Amino acid sequence: MLTVTLPGELLFLGRIMSELGLFIGALVVVYMVPGPDMFLILQTGATAGRGPALATAAGLALARAAHVALAALGLAALLSTSPMAFEVVRFAGAAYLIWLGIEILRARSLQPDTTATQKPSRARANRSAFYRGLLTNILNPKALLFCSVLLPQFIQPGQESVAEQFLLLGMILVGVGLAFDLIYASAGLVLSRWIARHPFAQRLQCWTFATILIGFGFRLVLSPRPL
Repeated sequence: MLTVTLPGELLFLGRIMSELGLFIGALVVVYMVPGPDMFLILQTGATAGRGPALATAAGLALARAAHVALAALGLAALLSTSPMAFEVVRFAGAAYLIWLGIEILRARSLQPDTTATQKPSRARANRSAFYRGLLTNILNPKALLFCSVLLPQFIQPGQESVAEQFLLLGMILVGVGLAFDLIYASAGLVLSRWIARHPFAQRLQCWTFATILIGFGFRLVLSPRPL
C-alpha cells in the first residue's frame, strides 16, 4: 500500500485554510443576525438612496477596523474589567440609537430627495450617513468585545507574528462585513422603489425602522454586562 506523506508546510497551510473557513463561517452567521447595523443601512438605502447607503457602509467598515485595532491592542479588556468604562460606552451607544430612531420618526419624507442636485447638499448627506454608520458601530461596546473574543481563537501561536495574524483576520472581518452591508444597501434600494408605489408603506416603514432602532437602544441599556 502506497503511503503519501505531506510536507509540514502543506499540513500547516491546510490547517490555516480550515481555520479561515471556520472564521469566515462564524462571521457570515453573525452578519446575518439582525442588529442595529443591518437596520441602519437598510433604512438609509430605502430613504436616502445609493450614495448615503454606501457612505453608511464605509462608516461601519471603519468602525469595525477600529474595533479590530483596539482588540489587538488589548483595550477591549478595559471594557470587560472596568464596569464604569463599559457603562459609559454602552449608554452613549444606546442614547445614539434612540436618537436615530426619533430622527427617523421626525422625518417629513421617506423618499430620497431627487430635487437636491447641488453637490454640497449631496456631500453633506453622504458625510452625515458616514458618521451615522461610524458612530452606530463604534459606540456599541459589544462589537468591540465580540472582536476581542472571536479573533484570539483563530490566532496560531508560534507561527506568524500575532500582529500579522490580527491584521489578516481583521481584514477578513471588515471585508465580509462590507460585503453584507452592500447586500443590505441594495435591498434597501429595492425597498425604496416598492414603497414609492405604496404611500401607506412609507409611514409603516418609518415607524418600523424607528421602533427597531429605539428597541435596540433600550436593549443595549438593559442587557447585562458581559463577564
